[in-house]
Amino acid sequence: MSQEPTITPAAPEGDDYLERRALRRGSAGWVLLTGLGVAYVVSGDYSGWNFGLAEGGFGGLAIAMVLMGAMYTCMVFALAELSSILPTAGGGYGFARRALGPWGGFLTGTAILIEYVLAPAAIVIFIGDYVESLGLFGLESGWPMYLVCFAIFLGIHLWGVGEALRFSFVVTGIAVAALIVFALAALPDFSFASLDDIPVDSSAAGSNSWLPFGLLGIWAAFPFGMWFFLGVEGVPLAAEETKDPARTLPKAIRWSMGILVVLAVVTFFAAAGARGSAAIQEAGNPLVEALQPNGKATALSRIVNYAGLAGLVASFFSLIYAGSRQLFALSRAGYLPRFLSLTSGRKAPYLGLLVPGTIGFLLAAVSGNGARMLNVAVFGATISYALMSLSHIVLRRREPELERPYRTPGGVLTSSVALVLACAALVATFLVDVTAALIALAVYVVALGYFGLYSRKRLVAKAPEEEFAALAAAEAELARD
Repeated sequence: MSQEPTITPAAPEGDDYLERRALRRGSAGWVLLTGLGVAYVVSGDYSGWNFGLAEGGFGGLAIAMVLMGAMYTCMVFALAELSSILPTAGGGYGFARRALGPWGGFLTGTAILIEYVLAPAAIVIFIGDYVESLGLFGLESGWPMYLVCFAIFLGIHLWGVGEALRFSFVVTGIAVAALIVFALAALPDFSFASLDDIPVDSSAAGSNSWLPFGLLGIWAAFPFGMWFFLGVEGVPLAAEETKDPARTLPKAIRWSMGILVVLAVVTFFAAAGARGSAAIQEAGNPLVEALQPNGKATALSRIVNYAGLAGLVASFFSLIYAGSRQLFALSRAGYLPRFLSLTSGRKAPYLGLLVPGTIGFLLAAVSGNGARMLNVAVFGATISYALMSLSHIVLRRREPELERPYRTPGGVLTSSVALVLACAALVATFLVDVTAALIALAVYVVALGYFGLYSRKRLVAKAPEEEFAALAAAEAELARD
C-alpha cells in the first residue's frame, strides 16, 4: 500500500488552485463541534437500534452495544491523536494516506463517502415517515418531501458553515433534551421483568431468556449496537473550519463520545424496561411506543414524537455536512474529479454539497428502502473504522517521533481493540443484510477501478494530505541516506 504514485508537481489550474478550494477558517469552537458529533448520531437513539432486539434479544443487543461502544471509544481516542497531527478536511482519508499510502487513503475515503452519502438518503425517508405519521399539514412521505428536505438543508449549508453548525446545535439540543424527558417519563413504568420478555429460540446455541437467539445473536446485533454511535467519527472532517484544531478536535471528539454513551444507556434501558423488548423490537418509533402501552397517544408521547423528528433532522443535516467535506478533500487531492472541490464566495464546497445531495435524493426517491441504505452505510463505515484504527497503529510504529499534541491513552493497544471489533462488525453486516453488503462492495469495485485506471497518477501535490505524505516520504529517504 505504501508505494507512491506519480503525483503532479502542480495543479494544472494554476497557482490559485488551493485559493479556489478554501474553506472558512475558524468558524467552529469545541462546543459547536461537540454538538456536531452528537448531531451525527442522535437520530439513532430514536429509531433503528431496536431492530437489534429481534436479532439478539435484550441481552444480545446489550452486549453488542457495549462492544460497539468500546470500539467507538477506542477509535475516537485514536482519531483524536490523528486529528491533532493532521487537522485537515480529509479526516480519516488523510490519516490513512500518511500511514497506508495512496491506495489506503482512497480505500478509507471511499468507505467514509459511502457512509455519508447513503445515510442521509436513508434518514430523509425516515423524516418523511415521521412527518406523515404526525399528520403535519396533511403531508405524505414521498419524493416531493425528500426534495424539499434536501433543498432546504443544502441551502443552509451553502449559506455558510458557521450558520449551519449553529442551526445543527440548536436542533440537536432539542433532540437531546427530549431524550432526557423520555427517560424520566418512562421511569415509573420501568420493570426488569420487561427487559427479557422475547420468546426463547430453544434451537439456538446458548439461548436463554437474556439471549433468546443464542450466542450468534450477539454478533448479529453488532450493526444495531453501532446505531447508538454511528457517525461520531466525522468530527475531524471539520478540521479546516475549526479554531485551534490540534486542541479543539480531540476535546470535541471525547466530549461527543461521552455524551453519546450516556444517551445510549439511558435510552436503551428506559425504552425496553417501560414497555418490554418484545413490544418495541419492530417499532419504527420505539420511544413513542414505550410511552403508549395501550396504543393511545399521550401528551408526552407526542412531545417525544416531535423530538424524534428533530433528531432525524439533526443527523440528516450533519451527515450532509460530513459527506461534503469528505468529497471536498478527496477531490482537492485529485482522487475524485477536481472540479468537485471548488468553493463559493462564502467558502462552501457547493458542488461537494450538491452532487452527493442529488445522489442521495435520487436514491431515496427510487428506492424508498431506508433500512437497506443504512445497512450499506454501516458496511462502508466498518471498513473505514478498521483502516483508520490500522493507520494509528502504523504511524505509532513507523513514526514514533512524530509530533503529537494529543496522545491516545493506551497507545496501539487501544487502536488494536478498535481494529479487531471493526473487523467483527464488518463480518456481522453479512449476517443482517447480504444484499446491502454486496451493493457496497459493487460501489467499491467501481470506485477502485476509477482510481487504479485514472486518478492514481493524477494526484495533486499541493493538497495538504499529499504534502503531509510527501514530507514523510522525504524524511524516510533522508533516513536511508
